[in-house]
Amino acid sequence: MKWRVVLEADAETGDWSVWCPELPGCVSAGETEEEALENIREAIALYLEPEPIKLLNSTITTP
Repeated sequence: MKWRVVLEADAETGDWSVWCPELPGCVSAGETEEEALENIREAIALYLEPEPIKLLNSTITTP
């Protein structure tokens, strides 16, 4: 699956920031454009990774 990302250079430091508008909070950065893109690929994969649902014993009740 492909995701749109926004890549932006910092004029002062030369570093790159990158984020995925469709995935709130999914952001990353890198010292180079290539590093920033690698990092956002990893960030997107982690963002989409399913988390197990943890239920407390008191959450489940039986009649």
